[in-house]
Amino acid sequence: MFKVGFDNEQYIRTQSSHIHERIRQFGGKLYLEFGGKLFDDYHAARVLPGFAPDSKIRMLVQLAAEAEIVITINAADIEKNKVRGDLGITYEQDVLRLIDAFRGFGLYVGSVVLTRYTGQSAALAFQNRLEALGLKVYRHYPIPGYPSDVKGIVSDEGFGKNEYIETSRSLVVVTAPGPGSGKMATCLSQLYLDNQRGIRSGYAKFETFPVWNLPLNHPVNLAYEAATADLNDVNTVDPFHLAAYGQTAVNYNRDVEIFPVVKAMFEHIYGSCPYQSPTDMGVNMAGSCIFNDENVQEGARDEILRRYYAALCRQRKGEGNDNEVEKIKILMAKDGLDAGHRPVIAAALQRAEETGDPAVALELADGRLVTGKTSTLLGAVSAMLLNALKMLADIPRETKLISPEILEPVSNLKIERLGNHNPRLHPDEVLIALSICAVNDETARRALECLSQLRNCEAHSSVILAQNDINTLKKLGIQMTCEPRYQTKKLYHG
Repeated sequence: MFKVGFDNEQYIRTQSSHIHERIRQFGGKLYLEFGGKLFDDYHAARVLPGFAPDSKIRMLVQLAAEAEIVITINAADIEKNKVRGDLGITYEQDVLRLIDAFRGFGLYVGSVVLTRYTGQSAALAFQNRLEALGLKVYRHYPIPGYPSDVKGIVSDEGFGKNEYIETSRSLVVVTAPGPGSGKMATCLSQLYLDNQRGIRSGYAKFETFPVWNLPLNHPVNLAYEAATADLNDVNTVDPFHLAAYGQTAVNYNRDVEIFPVVKAMFEHIYGSCPYQSPTDMGVNMAGSCIFNDENVQEGARDEILRRYYAALCRQRKGEGNDNEVEKIKILMAKDGLDAGHRPVIAAALQRAEETGDPAVALELADGRLVTGKTSTLLGAVSAMLLNALKMLADIPRETKLISPEILEPVSNLKIERLGNHNPRLHPDEVLIALSICAVNDETARRALECLSQLRNCEAHSSVILAQNDINTLKKLGIQMTCEPRYQTKKLYHG
């Protein structure tokens, strides 16, 4: 059940103020490596209830007058047409999308950097395209021995080979379409090249997770590990922070492992390192904006379970791996978490057992459970949505919001004219039909007006859903999980 525990407005104020403070610490010039999702961080919104998905970009807008954006992209990723799995577009297409998105918020995009450039023809073509669009493009080159050969890296034959990125503002936000794009190397290269030019500048890292000032096994940090279970990232106590300050702080293994190298690079550039630990490098203030830890813990536990069922379904589809599932099981065990924590699971399975067909259950904001079963004209998700809207609008369950006289012609159209094999209406089709009925039917109108109340509700299906159904539920803001089984025993599930 969704209960707010995070102060979003405090976060925007506190985070922008802390970045300002870090800019001043380095004399007025800061390269900020920005990790994670900037525009649509739904993971953060789920595990920190109250966090708005666009909080980070809204925070940057507070700094718009002094900020410029630099986008890095690995030239090798351009050459091999690397695709963002969540968006289904190539990295180079995503660079263009990011530029448009930043500009849409009134933020200045200063340049694009092609990292690990070795003359790849596709990268050169992309550079020409960007320059034709009026964008500055710089090239950074592979450095032998990176990141371990610090002496070679911090030299004219290392960072010194890279093209110097001309920047005009005090805050340079370095971001990328995905991991492995060279954000940190770009920042450190600029520190070296700035220093060569007598310019004082600094580096900091912005990552929301893990939350450094929450316990290692806090559900929020466990949820981050669950979200990255397909990678080799693990949360760990920052030993450098503990040694320097006697304080426990949480970081993830890659930052801890690379810190001695980063520290050595700072020492080669400046003569000393301004940071005593990888945690010091961060500017994340999310942990300071939690006002109800119990609600946040519950939100994070829900997310761990969602990640678990998503991993099980990927495994069933042949897309995941056993390690991912087993790792999340271990995380669940650390928190004593099982399916019983999610009431919709038992409700959906019980309804499916009673009917002998797929079923879906949803938990409303007040804790009431509503189910939907498969019928001749409606899929289980569609039935659940209509039943939930009736419950919210205090409409008797036996009332038919959409007349069979409307549903049947639509079903016939799908089968007889559009070549579909499934006569049942998907949730998007049902909602369109409901909106048409609402024009002349007061009861349908009352139900439709309750649609926004389904946002942040939890739901579970007894079978893997069609992607079309999942997409509709996402648009409604419903948090759906599925049992790792298909409705049929067919080999192909479109």
